[in-house]
Amino acid sequence: MASVNKVILVGNLGADPETRYLPSGDAVTNIRIATTDRYKDKQSNEFKEATEWHRIAFFGKLAEIAGQYLRKGSSVYIEGRIRTRKWQDQSGQDKYSTEIVADQMQMLGGRQGGQSADDDASEGAGRRASEDQLHGQRHQQRSTSGGASARNAQQVGYGGGGAQRDGFDGFDEEIPFHAVRALDGIPFRR
Repeated sequence: MASVNKVILVGNLGADPETRYLPSGDAVTNIRIATTDRYKDKQSNEFKEATEWHRIAFFGKLAEIAGQYLRKGSSVYIEGRIRTRKWQDQSGQDKYSTEIVADQMQMLGGRQGGQSADDDASEGAGRRASEDQLHGQRHQQRSTSGGASARNAQQVGYGGGGAQRDGFDGFDEEIPFHAVRALDGIPFRR
């Protein structure tokens, strides 16, 4: 019989990520996220909350991205698997730790904890500029006929693999997106 070790969590970071590097040079980032369940107490008939804390470990490039972009309070979607580690403390006692090894991560929510008002303003201006340019390109596509229009629409619409990056040459920083498998192929709409 086949077995499955799959975890999906959506929660908020309780502290800033801790990143360290292995002797091989690979990054390891650890976070703790809280998930909260709400239930109705049968005796008091009141709603109560139960918070559970989860240890998450990221490795490699995903660890670098998590360490750089996540902050305390950030909302995050995690997919991974449960792993239990065993080690010995200084007195020789066996100790165990259960954590989730993340395979995928999606940052949720709009504003991240470490972002300033200036960052918001420049981000908004950049977004408006790119939206205006996209609108202009769509208008231009309508006046074009045949296969070229469809080809341009594919390039502009969602920035596929070899698509032109018109209007984005000024950005010197690439935003990390690790798409969730369930959302692959679903276009972003406002």
